[in-house]
Order: sequence, then structure tokens, then C-alpha cells
Amino acid sequence: MRIVAGRHRGRSLKTPHDLAVRPTADRTREALFNILMSGRLSAEGNRRLPEARVLDAFAGTGALGLEALSRGAAHAVFMENYAPAIEICRANIKNLGEEARCELIACDVLHPRPAPAPCDIVFLDPPYNEGLAEQAVAALLRAGWIAPGTLLSIELMKSEPFETPAGYSELDARSYGKAKLVFLRYEG
Repeated sequence: MRIVAGRHRGRSLKTPHDLAVRPTADRTREALFNILMSGRLSAEGNRRLPEARVLDAFAGTGALGLEALSRGAAHAVFMENYAPAIEICRANIKNLGEEARCELIACDVLHPRPAPAPCDIVFLDPPYNEGLAEQAVAALLRAGWIAPGTLLSIELMKSEPFETPAGYSELDARSYGKAKLVFLRYEG
């Protein structure tokens, strides 16, 4: 697995040897970031990623947050509770030399600590078919990680049901292989 574009383009990321962590496929990650960089999801038509504060929830290897940093995000917070994934994420942050722009929080995304400030973009990549996406969105909102205008990118299994929570607008939804990406904006 590699960083797709930006200042770390082509750099390798460590991946787990077991199946407990399922990193987002390179093709899906590339499509996700092409959509973000196009500006189509912004009401103003501007790109959402440059200088953004991002949250990579259910971070696993940290690939989404690190891709965001590579493409110009200002700061990334990673949330993960699986010890082997935390170590891989920490190693990937260090290998890219991004320690100063990252924070790794060992916690359950369904029970996050209060946010120091809301994020501009939230990446949610929960385990497939466990119904965690809606619960995670609600928990992150309660803890202050999401504010009006926050953009959410949620990766689900293509066949997995998902209901857009009240207060959110669905901006787009796309399928890539077994995965489905749903883009929401919190309206408040």
C-alpha cells in the first residue's frame, strides 16, 4: 500500500499481517481524494482539503489521514482502539516524518474524548457490516469533532445499509468494487 499523490506520493505504508484491519484499497482512496480535491462537494466550489483539520476515525494503518496530509491538509487526528493497528499507524506517521502534524488517540470511536476543535473533514472507515457508522457519527458529533459545515466521508460495504442521520445532507455516494463511499455535510 502506498500514498497515492501529493508530497509523499509513492511512499510505502506498513500494513497488518492479519485480517483484523482492512485498509481502504488504493483505487478507492484515490477516487475519494480526487472527489475531495475537485471542489464538487463544497458549496463555494473550493477545494476542501488544503489546510484542513482532518479526523481519521477507525484509522487502522492511518492511510486516509496520511493521504490527506500528503495532499495539503494542515493537521490529522487518528482514532483507533486495536493495539496492533495503533502501532502500525504510529510507525507510518513516523516513517513519513509527520509527527508534528499528527495526533494519534487510542480510543473507541464510539466513545471519543471531547474534541479540542471541530474538524473540517472526517473520514469514517468502520468494520464492514457491523452497523457502526451511524453510531460513530452521533458519538463524534456529541464530542464536538463535527460542527456545521464538516464534511464526512464514510466507507461501507456496497450492500451495507446506511441511513443519513438528521441534520446531515448527503452530497454524493459512489461504489468502488466491494466498497461504497457516502459523502455527508453536517448542516446543524
